[in-house]
Amino acid sequence: MSKKDSVISLRGVSKKYLLYHEKPTLVENFLRISKRIKKEQFTALDKIDLDIKRGERLGIIGANGSGKTTLLKIIAGITTPDAGQVEIKARVISLIDLTAGFHPELTGEENIYLNALLLGMSREEVDQKLEAIINFAGLKQFIDTAMFTYSNGMVLRLGFAIAIHAQPEILLLDEGLSIGDEKFRKKANLALIKLFKRKNFTVIIVSHIKEMIQENCKRVLYLKTGKIYQDGGLKIAQKYFK
Repeated sequence: MSKKDSVISLRGVSKKYLLYHEKPTLVENFLRISKRIKKEQFTALDKIDLDIKRGERLGIIGANGSGKTTLLKIIAGITTPDAGQVEIKARVISLIDLTAGFHPELTGEENIYLNALLLGMSREEVDQKLEAIINFAGLKQFIDTAMFTYSNGMVLRLGFAIAIHAQPEILLLDEGLSIGDEKFRKKANLALIKLFKRKNFTVIIVSHIKEMIQENCKRVLYLKTGKIYQDGGLKIAQKYFK
């Protein structure tokens, strides 16, 4: 597949982190005692080249630390690469960090506008969908109160409600997503199924669950130590999950 045909294109994308193995204790900090801290550089992604076309369903698999979530975060714009180029040609909605973009001092309604605008929605779009977002999140009673009074579950529900009403063209999903009680999770799953059925809708899923990949993806990317080890069909997942 050429870059021209892609809705997402990555060229030479790399990301490194510093891992600190020791931290000064509180007493050492207070007394300003100098202590050598051991650290090492960890390569999360190493010169990744990747093209994803519109409407593709891509599953990303690999062991913990292989770079799956880092790749998803770079596509989402949550994390920036140390090197390489990332080109996105459609509206991306990430269900990785649903609390990003909220301000604790603003009300729920004010945060809807703030978060939605950051996702690329226009104010007119938010005006039209405001009531639907509030009702989906089930927060009508609390929508005029400051977000610092919300529980973590309430914030996640609001973030999810905004995301699915933003009419994304690309959805990024991590299997670790857990939102609210059982009733809300059922509602969220139905909303996701509805999105999945849309024509030309691109989905990228990171998962350790065989069924999650097999039921929702046709292409599989197998990452190993920050590199693309295999890129192809479902046979990759079938072999990996044996």
